[in-house]
Amino acid sequence: MEPSPTSKPSLLDRLSAMISGEPADRDDLLALMHSACERNLIDTDALSIIEGALQVSDMQVRDVMVPRAQMDVVRIGDSIDKIAHFAIDTGHSRFPVVGESKDDVLGIFLAKDLLPYFVGCPFDLRAALRPAVFIPETKRLNVLLREFRVSRNHMAIVVDEYGGVAGLVTIEDVLEQIVGDIEDEYDGVDLDDNIRLLQGSRYRVKGTTELGAFNDAFAVQLHSDDVETIGGYVIHHFGRVPQRGESLQIEGLRVRVLRADSRRILALVVEPLPPGDAAGG
Repeated sequence: MEPSPTSKPSLLDRLSAMISGEPADRDDLLALMHSACERNLIDTDALSIIEGALQVSDMQVRDVMVPRAQMDVVRIGDSIDKIAHFAIDTGHSRFPVVGESKDDVLGIFLAKDLLPYFVGCPFDLRAALRPAVFIPETKRLNVLLREFRVSRNHMAIVVDEYGGVAGLVTIEDVLEQIVGDIEDEYDGVDLDDNIRLLQGSRYRVKGTTELGAFNDAFAVQLHSDDVETIGGYVIHHFGRVPQRGESLQIEGLRVRVLRADSRRILALVVEPLPPGDAAGG
């Protein structure tokens, strides 16, 4: 069926009109997408997602996984109260459960499975475990994403060539390579787009938060001629991109890295220091 004379041309029609043939390779395709963006046929967000989707086929699990040393795990012998407080403190919804060491992964525990216990139902951690999925650190991200979608699994344990646990990866880690930082159920109450209350006096702060907004929110006077964001300020302080879990103390605040990749800080947890520890950084 031919389109009616009054119908608007589709994106495909407009893109096709821009070129005389099909893209020969990925570089040609990206050049076409950039040209489409320059002509306002697609916006920059769409272009970024397309580039991210193409990039994941070149990336391996080891490029985005949470390393073994930074894995938050539950021990099989932990008490229920300890597990509950640990889940609240870390803010994760899934945890590997281990025996004697992180190489001894017994299964995956979902924090929501604790809910029946708090209304009086019996709880057995071993019985609540979901099977753990083990994958090699060399697996391509596009293949892993497909497997996550088919299995509806959201976490995998990454193993090295010797069978030892090298880290873990979640579906969120993969998707963030395509669409950028993803907010989740732990992101708390909105104060503005960048600073969110978690609980008590603890806040989640995006790394892209401008220093001025950070200063206003926490009544501090951070300043740097070299950077404009709190993520940049923390990186400048360390002299490198810090890893998840690393922290510093500045002007009566403890600032801990919540999420980071190899290039930038994505999110921080900020909380006031106890009065005795509130020394400036």
